[in-house]
Amino acid sequence: MKNFGLLLAGGIAAIVLLSNLGPLIGLAVSLAVLYFIFKQFLKTESFGWKVALGILGVFVLLTAASNIPAIIAIVAAYVLYVIYRKWNDKKPSYKEENDPFQNFEKQWSDLNKN
Repeated sequence: MKNFGLLLAGGIAAIVLLSNLGPLIGLAVSLAVLYFIFKQFLKTESFGWKVALGILGVFVLLTAASNIPAIIAIVAAYVLYVIYRKWNDKKPSYKEENDPFQNFEKQWSDLNKN
């Protein structure tokens, strides 16, 4: 039953991620362009070029802001990651060293030998 719930939640998260893949790619591209504009803005010494890069940076920032639904895709990707980790969790198995009855049997046999 637990695996069915994980499968259902994973399917929903995968559908949400795929439906928001376009805004996610748009956000990634616009943030990469904004990063390079910012780096170039810090390097340049010309006032006119700084103004042009500043205006261009504002436009690219507005483009990045229009891709806000990509945050939903990021959350869906994180949910898929958590579900993947939960799916692959191994149940704790009792070892002989941690089993109190096995330890009792070993100690009892040691006492009987003396």
